[in-house]
Amino acid sequence: MNLLKRSLQKWQLPLQDHPDPRLHLSWNWVQLALIVLPFSPLLASFGIFFGLLALWKTHAKLMLARPFNQGLTALSILMLLGANFAARPGDAFLGLFNFLPFFLGFAVLSELIQSPAQLRRMAWLVVCTSVPVVLIGLLQMLAGRMGLQQPFHPQILWVLLDWNIDPKGTPPGRMSSIFFYANVLASYLVISFSLAMGLWMEAVGEGGQKVKDSSLVIGHCSLAEDKRRKTKDKEPHKIPSPKSQVPNWLSCHSQVLFLTLAVLGNAIALILTNSRNAWVIAAIACLAYGLYRGWYWLWMGMSAVAGMVLGASFAPSPLREGLRHIVPAFFWARLTDELYPDRPIPTLRTTQWQFALHLTQQRPWTGWGLRNFSPLYEAQTQFKLGHPHNLPLMLLCETGIPAALLFLGLVGWAVVQGFRQLSSFGDSRDRWILLTFLIAFLSCAGFSLFDITLFDARLNWYGWFLLAGILGVSRAGQLMGMGD
Repeated sequence: MNLLKRSLQKWQLPLQDHPDPRLHLSWNWVQLALIVLPFSPLLASFGIFFGLLALWKTHAKLMLARPFNQGLTALSILMLLGANFAARPGDAFLGLFNFLPFFLGFAVLSELIQSPAQLRRMAWLVVCTSVPVVLIGLLQMLAGRMGLQQPFHPQILWVLLDWNIDPKGTPPGRMSSIFFYANVLASYLVISFSLAMGLWMEAVGEGGQKVKDSSLVIGHCSLAEDKRRKTKDKEPHKIPSPKSQVPNWLSCHSQVLFLTLAVLGNAIALILTNSRNAWVIAAIACLAYGLYRGWYWLWMGMSAVAGMVLGASFAPSPLREGLRHIVPAFFWARLTDELYPDRPIPTLRTTQWQFALHLTQQRPWTGWGLRNFSPLYEAQTQFKLGHPHNLPLMLLCETGIPAALLFLGLVGWAVVQGFRQLSSFGDSRDRWILLTFLIAFLSCAGFSLFDITLFDARLNWYGWFLLAGILGVSRAGQLMGMGD
């Protein structure tokens, strides 16, 4: 790891040290996992697994004693029992891989992430790695406009790297970049856009000195913040100079420019995914940021744009026709579903949700088993569908009411802890980065109410990364409050 760390420093991407020296190795592996996650979920999973091994020696008893982790253990048992009673047990046990390994990863991540400086570091890593994803997506759309038809399919050792980039988009006309479907890319961009927006507003709003301080976080500046917040680590640390720790391409003078381009790039890519769900969530995230920061111009601007688009879509005549001369049809025709008229009834979300509720009523305690919705829906409608496009409903019909409520209760409790911690932080920058993570996670959760993207391991990990950051920092903040 020391050799790897020195190699990264040569490229001016130093690994951030952990406030607790015993956790340096685990935190280094997790940072590397975040860097490679969009491009290879397998390598990222290995990084988290190695972080678990390094952490287990010193924190195994503490991890097992955490009430939240005990709740995840109980949830795992309920899911295993439900798989035994599934209509198709083989599919149900296979579906457990979308949950159980991530529960274990969450236990590791929530133990590692203890300071707002680490949240800021994670946000930067996600935003920086979103740039190549967006660029690949833009090149994909450009290639499609140029008439290229041959898909680009780079593959290394089958699962180590496996992209399938179709110039036409997947589905045709919609950006999908390195993801297998446009909605999956949209879910990813909802997260990266929310984090980029939070970092950009912090950099713009805090002034030159604050921007300089936040740039140090890219290196080892978390040590100074942790010392300032009176952590229990009493070992003296040498704070590296800004010049040696800030990459040239992310100096304090170019940070705002980089974040501005990242926000714009993510926003353009979001539009090109043609995901109504993502458009609405991104707009709500901007409104939430503007309201909290007091940027009423942002609130009024976003409200005006949203009002015009909604008016062009649903306002009564003749207002609707007037607004449609201003708003491009790309937006209002998508919101009104006029781009895809006369869709078959089985493809409608309302039909899928009604069937999921019907399945829940038939087996309320154990459910039908994970991955069993699809064959049951196909047998009923003669239409093949992978999931019911709503995560809570999927859990209800596939795992049963007790397991679903326990899952949602644990996630909700962690989010509540994050909001409670907001009022406890004395530093406004600490509050802001925690709020950024809360908005990013709620954006991810909101997306799952209309689509389910956890079947892509990358999106699954991002959700647990965000939630682990919220809970881990909230735990550490509560302990510090008790100590004071």
